[in-house]
Amino acid sequence: MSFFEKIKSVNQQIILPILNDGDFKIYIKREDQIHPIVSGNKFRKLKYNVKEAKDSNKDSLITFGGAYSNHLLATAYVGKKENLKTLAFVRGEELKNINYNSTLQKCNDFGMKFIFISRDDYRKRNEIDYINSIKNEFKDSYIIPEGGTNEFGVLGCEEILSIDDSFFDVICCPVGSGGTIAGIIKSSNDSQKVLGFSALKGSGINNVITKFTEKENWKIFDDDIFGGYAKIDSRLVDFMNEFFKNTGIVLDPIYNSKMVFKITKLIKSDQWEFGKKILLINTGGLQSVKEMNIKLKNKGCDIIKY
Repeated sequence: MSFFEKIKSVNQQIILPILNDGDFKIYIKREDQIHPIVSGNKFRKLKYNVKEAKDSNKDSLITFGGAYSNHLLATAYVGKKENLKTLAFVRGEELKNINYNSTLQKCNDFGMKFIFISRDDYRKRNEIDYINSIKNEFKDSYIIPEGGTNEFGVLGCEEILSIDDSFFDVICCPVGSGGTIAGIIKSSNDSQKVLGFSALKGSGINNVITKFTEKENWKIFDDDIFGGYAKIDSRLVDFMNEFFKNTGIVLDPIYNSKMVFKITKLIKSDQWEFGKKILLINTGGLQSVKEMNIKLKNKGCDIIKY
């Protein structure tokens, strides 16, 4: 049986004391519980990419990511389970001279090999000539783009929503490379609003989304980043810990926590105009909590509780 057997995540209602308006009905889709390593959107994005690799008789997967990438870890694990070799082009050639962090060490344990490249070269990762040069060198490999965002990744993300989710007025999703929200938009009802919360300021992610869908029932927020990608401050740590205390759910510090923080901020400031039956998509990524806590400890800050 393939690792990607049919699954369905559950919706958990959450009660947030910070929101006193009892008319709100807020649920969180527990995509983070799909698998302890290949959780959330990583499972969805890899499902049909791996199928395509096998259908094309490829024996290995090549992909791209940073040193703390959930996508790299998921790809490494799936490759081991599906008997496919894995290779990652990792942003930052200086990393080859230091010990692996916990994410890269786990990838290595699952058999993934690394090529560390400069940030200038990494910016070429989506250019046709650069991709073709990799294909020419690794002829038996199937290339998965950064974050798994391509037509097969979007196809997998179309399966996140179920018929039961037609109950909701609004679907909220963290945004990185854009594939997850593109799939959700495609499978959403026209009467629903899909809101994306980008981890990057001025991300330009709209251009990616419009490559995969012509629907217009969506909006991107990309203005609240806590100082930059993968950066947090005491406000967010306190918010995450309070959320965990109230719900029992751990949010990752890079994507999901910032989405929920922004939503509560919009509601509390009376800037929410999208309906009161809200579904939050928890895309997983909890492996980043350990690394973030190390950084917080080194700064003498409170850590994320989980």
